[in-house]
Amino acid sequence: MTNGTGGERFTGHGAEWRDSNLNAADAQVATAWVEQRINKRAMLTTKQRVDDVRDQMWQLEKEGEIVVHRVNDGNQPVMAKTLYGWDKKIPTNRLWHHKSCGQCGNIPGYPTSLLWMMNQFDLEYLDETDQTSCTAWNYHGSGIGNLESLAAVFLRNFHQAYVAAKAEGKPEGYYYPLVHCGTSFGNYKEVRGYLLSSATLREKVKKILGKLGRLVDGKLLIPEEIVHYSEWVHVMRKRIAERQVIDASNIRATIHPACHVYKMVPQDVIYDEEVLEGDRVAVSTGVVEALGAQAIDYSTWYDCCGFGFRHIISEREFTRSFAIDRKIKVAIEEAKSDVMIGHDTGCITTLDKNQWIGKAEGKDYELPVLADIQFAALLCGAHPYKIVQSHWHASATEKLFEKLGIDWEAKKAEFEKYLEQIQAGGERETLYDPRRMITGGPGYKPVHQIEG
Repeated sequence: MTNGTGGERFTGHGAEWRDSNLNAADAQVATAWVEQRINKRAMLTTKQRVDDVRDQMWQLEKEGEIVVHRVNDGNQPVMAKTLYGWDKKIPTNRLWHHKSCGQCGNIPGYPTSLLWMMNQFDLEYLDETDQTSCTAWNYHGSGIGNLESLAAVFLRNFHQAYVAAKAEGKPEGYYYPLVHCGTSFGNYKEVRGYLLSSATLREKVKKILGKLGRLVDGKLLIPEEIVHYSEWVHVMRKRIAERQVIDASNIRATIHPACHVYKMVPQDVIYDEEVLEGDRVAVSTGVVEALGAQAIDYSTWYDCCGFGFRHIISEREFTRSFAIDRKIKVAIEEAKSDVMIGHDTGCITTLDKNQWIGKAEGKDYELPVLADIQFAALLCGAHPYKIVQSHWHASATEKLFEKLGIDWEAKKAEFEKYLEQIQAGGERETLYDPRRMITGGPGYKPVHQIEG
């Protein structure tokens, strides 16, 4: 590979790197075995069984080192199988929403669709304000974070989930944390592994949490399971499909699995024999299939969206070209995709909001990119603007709406009328009583209860 000007090589692989000089057909033959092994996940599943963090937790709890926040019967758990065939307990009720800074700032229809769906099932949840960012974007983006701070933030947020119900007069552990962001999900699982493996780290973090009043009986509180919202969607997919009111059988959907969700701590990720014979991570694909849409495979499904772990900051153009050329272009030209479905904040933001710049180079693909829960809510009758909030997306969704038989012009007119009503001081609609947006952590003071 040359730069086309002076013959100088820019391979990034060092002087030992040499071109293979294979033609396209021979290159495909040479790499086919790699694709087969990736598709079958053989590189992971054929390895010797690794340590299960749950075994480490039970042992540390037995030794009096930690307290484990268990998924209890009130959380109505559903068991799912992970890549290694282990059981993972997914709570379906009494959930504490651990929000995402990226979702709330860039794609607010993501969390509202999830809360709307939980309302359809009349589930209990708490969406309180007493939580922080996981700080993993800072860590991956800039590298200026450190392990102690990441671990302290992780345990501080999950301690808040544990004690949050006290403000409502309910017992500790009533709500179980549900993590919205894929970056948080991967980061928390990675940090939990470090905490369980290092007594030194536990001691350092214990001092921090002690000062914050975030210990339980003088011990660190560690969750039995770290659960991503897409796992909730997956185990609820058949119940969600029972509420479907819009036919999606003519929709070709491509799935983008998020690196932070299934490449970090992969042994904890859900694979299901009912979903593509267990060859792909089951979340998102499972609900798309349950809703009757066509899940279309494509050759670059395994690739990062371009957001990655650092190059979104250090190599912005790399991110943009990856999002457009390696993902969106392939989904359109190869898979004839009507919509790309994801499950992570960074991926959906990257794939959606980089499309506008492709227009500058004649790459105007306009592929809608939605989270699985937005797509599910839409098919179950959620308002495309009030709830799914498609107007926050950079890529147009109108063609998708028309193919689904949704009169988006009428819905948009309804939404604009609603906005005018709010501007005039009229009543606004909320997904839950905003008075429940409370804090129950240390220093909590009961708020005056408004009558009515």
